[in-house]
Amino acid sequence: MAVILGMGNPLLDISAEVTQETFDKYGLIPGNAILAEEKHQPLFKELAAKPDVLYVAGGATQNTIRVAQWMLQEPGKTAYMGCIGDDEFGKKLTDACKKDGVDCKYMIDKTTPTGACAVTIMNKERSLTTNLNAANNYKADHLKGNMATLSAAKIVYSAGFFITVSPESMEIASNEMLKTGGIYCMNLSAPFIVQVPPFRAVIEKTLPLCDYLFGNETEACAYAEAVGWDTQDVEFIATRLSLVPMAGNKPYRKVVITQGADPTVVAIRGEVKKYPVAALPKEKLVDTNGAGDAFVGGFLAALSKGKDMEACCKAGTYSASVVIQHSGCTYPAKPDYTI
Repeated sequence: MAVILGMGNPLLDISAEVTQETFDKYGLIPGNAILAEEKHQPLFKELAAKPDVLYVAGGATQNTIRVAQWMLQEPGKTAYMGCIGDDEFGKKLTDACKKDGVDCKYMIDKTTPTGACAVTIMNKERSLTTNLNAANNYKADHLKGNMATLSAAKIVYSAGFFITVSPESMEIASNEMLKTGGIYCMNLSAPFIVQVPPFRAVIEKTLPLCDYLFGNETEACAYAEAVGWDTQDVEFIATRLSLVPMAGNKPYRKVVITQGADPTVVAIRGEVKKYPVAALPKEKLVDTNGAGDAFVGGFLAALSKGKDMEACCKAGTYSASVVIQHSGCTYPAKPDYTI
């Protein structure tokens, strides 16, 4: 059975290089992630028509799980749940997961196309525009039908994006981990997740059940602003998030905030430690898309092996450094790293 289970929004990334003109036309911001509106729909066709277009299995949680599987190099150590359509894009996602050794347990919606994410890349920075489509239709009943996989997992992870789809599934999963003694992990994922009150309410409700909370400095600062903490100090924000009481007799929460090339901030019980990130020469940087997802993938792979915080951060930093040297959340056949 899988040791790590991810639950999220499976998307096919449609990725291409664009110009400032495209960013301006669609109101895109580098480094941002948004849900597509009506005005963004032509963007998907424009990218698909580009000669350099790449189709890569995506969706934040799915990226993390695929990277964890790659780091572990033992087929079936990870599993993934989410909803796809009965179409060509869905087949591409299924094939990618199988090839990677992930046990994918997709719910299939025969009436809705598979979700897609327009990845617009400019000057090595990316902006993500998502059409959730079938991913938006995941139902907790599917999870209830796969409780054996959930109960057997030692670690369960969802990116914050899943809050927009199935908070009920997150509640079931986090409570099951409380029962089994497993580890529940969550990611802030994007500023809009913490800025929209109903989404932030799910984070706040889940925090007492959350053992590891991930995010980056932008998301941490957006959270602080949204809840009225008058600060942009990442260490202070991580500290406060680490002090939210835990449910039952769970150990103290670990808050892990990445800061790109700057040290990763980890807060536990109000105490902060920083873990360095190895510098990557500018010319080796290809695409930052998936860096945060890849960090969590490496981190969770090490955590599943019982490693300490330093080793988990080191594994996360390694996997992120590999992924940013490739286009999309992709990597070589095997990691040059032993957990």
